[in-house]
Amino acid sequence: MKKRKRWNLLWYTLAVLWGVITIMPLVITVLSSFKNNNEINIGLFKLPEQWRIENYIKANSTANALGSISNSLLLAVMTTILVTVVGMMAAYILARKKLFFIKPLYLFFMVGVMVPVHCTVVPISNIATAVGAKDSYWFIILVYAAFNLAQAVFLYTGFIEGIDRELDEAAIIDGCNDLNLLTRVLMPICKPILATEAIFVFIYGYSELIFSLVLLSKEEKYTVSRAMLGFTGEHSTDMGPQFAFVVMSMIPMVIVYLIFHEKVESGMLSGAVKG
Repeated sequence: MKKRKRWNLLWYTLAVLWGVITIMPLVITVLSSFKNNNEINIGLFKLPEQWRIENYIKANSTANALGSISNSLLLAVMTTILVTVVGMMAAYILARKKLFFIKPLYLFFMVGVMVPVHCTVVPISNIATAVGAKDSYWFIILVYAAFNLAQAVFLYTGFIEGIDRELDEAAIIDGCNDLNLLTRVLMPICKPILATEAIFVFIYGYSELIFSLVLLSKEEKYTVSRAMLGFTGEHSTDMGPQFAFVVMSMIPMVIVYLIFHEKVESGMLSGAVKG
């Protein structure tokens, strides 16, 4: 009994230590967002001598923080909606229909999971130039959706295959067509996996840098990651506004995660195991 208590105490201690280590970067970032360079260099963990709210104002004037956050939110939300709608329709066909092309189509989606994103930067840039899609959000949304769709289809298909087909039969008897079956019967059951994948896609669309760097050139259309590069050069030594920008950009992702976090674990496990 004493040995078990010692082990429990050890695990609790390690858990607390891990929690402290995990939260420390956030604490340092928030505190540094109210400091000047001297205070940051003197001590990261010290409270600011003067709480400099102007760092947040300077972050907005230097890198258009609020505008870039709005742009990233737009791209992330639209990408998430597109991936969810298209992914669920594709997963419904793959999981419920018996057609000759189902297996090859499923393998086609799985190949998409293995495609290295960075190998496609040059071809996608050339396509955007050829069709005049530089600085076009619709093109970036399509690119983001394309690279997230394969994983979404994989998770959605696995989850739907684990749902009893008797529900489908009962719904069809009641007069449901494919659209009603998907939207009114299956999608409510798939809320855990939908929330899980929505968070993944949202974070990707909100924080992606490479394609936004290649496809965006107008400052008013910069995303968060692209706008943060605006602190380079003459502003590279002014760290307070940079930390302020980081804090501002974290808020939307934290809010989204807090809303959906209860469904993430159950959805991820179900999508990985079922089917």
